[in-house]
Amino acid sequence: MAPPRLTFFCELEPAPLQEVITSSLIQDLKELHACVSLGIMDLSQERAQVVRRLNEAGVPLIAWLLLPREQGYWFNMNNAPQAVQRYADFKDWTAQNELAWDGIGLDIEPDIRELVQFSKGKIRLLPEVLKRLFNRRRLVEASSAYLDLIIQIKADGYAVDSYQFPVIADERKVGSTLLQRAAGLVDLPVDREVWMVYSSFLRPNGAGIIASYAPEAQALGLGTTGAGVDAEFGDFPPLSWEEFSRDLRLAWYWCEDLHIFSLEGCARQGFMQLLKSFAWDSPILLPEESLARVKGWRGALRSVLWTGSHITAILVGVGAMFLTIKGMIRLLRRRA
Repeated sequence: MAPPRLTFFCELEPAPLQEVITSSLIQDLKELHACVSLGIMDLSQERAQVVRRLNEAGVPLIAWLLLPREQGYWFNMNNAPQAVQRYADFKDWTAQNELAWDGIGLDIEPDIRELVQFSKGKIRLLPEVLKRLFNRRRLVEASSAYLDLIIQIKADGYAVDSYQFPVIADERKVGSTLLQRAAGLVDLPVDREVWMVYSSFLRPNGAGIIASYAPEAQALGLGTTGAGVDAEFGDFPPLSWEEFSRDLRLAWYWCEDLHIFSLEGCARQGFMQLLKSFAWDSPILLPEESLARVKGWRGALRSVLWTGSHITAILVGVGAMFLTIKGMIRLLRRRA
């Protein structure tokens, strides 16, 4: 059985990016037949130089589009116009520098400024969340804008990936948009959807999360092996080789398309060399206990999402039942 397709996320400013992308690392990528999803944090000449080096080496590249932090960084319900403009600017930069891409990645996550506030325990986000919950039109308009963007990207000849939290699957199952409206997320029709199941953030149940979502996934995002802006949200030690190899084998049991966060973390921890001789088919033990726990959480989440999406109908039904019972009691009293 062939090993999985590997894609490495790389999220670095220009100077550290140039330091990490060495000739030896490029050779590692080629030997692994791996792709790189490169975070487009800016449209600088320094970044273009790195892209050209990878192009010349024949390393497949996905342009992982990002916004300035003051615009939310990741794509979401609140910044669709900025996302559209970002792609237009990216196209100009790509043409000017004669760069080649195998696809475009859209990272769908809440506004980074909100996540930073949330991680610090600030509750002033509540009014904004409530506004979004009761504003369905806002989600519809954002979804329409992103759909137009995807159509444009495909017309330009690129495949489109999205990077999503796996709970989007639970929301779909119950026909809800509650989670999207609360967090500012958008559910998009793309060519490949990568569910981010980073076990380093989910200890001690990370393996259970992977085992729960992997059977349903088109592609999985694993990690983290270090670096990235997520370090701002808490103290999450990077995966050890033992944890990382467990996640790889567990995910590959169901899924052949694996994305690893991050390339720089793997390079710094010496994982690239280990991956080249990795025994993918070694036996694994399914994490039965944590898997059962995660299945319970997912069931509870779906119940909450379903109830929240049908609250009006539930209230109307309860009201109708109350009035019916009240009417029957009156009728029985009259007859008595």
